[in-house]
Amino acid sequence: MPEPGSKRYDTRRARLRKEAERSRVSDQDANAVADETLQQDPEWQSRGPKTERGRGPKGERPEND
Repeated sequence: MPEPGSKRYDTRRARLRKEAERSRVSDQDANAVADETLQQDPEWQSRGPKTERGRGPKGERPEND
């Protein structure tokens, strides 16, 4: 599963951005359109931290996680 910031995610985002530009969306708005499209697709959403360390310092973690 591609994560935000990964090469596959960035490649897909760039392709979506070009598609938006070709459909006459302004250059500035193309970034927002690409980001919104990827964030809405469950396949491209982040799954969260992969390790305990990724959740942050132990004393600052929420208790219910």
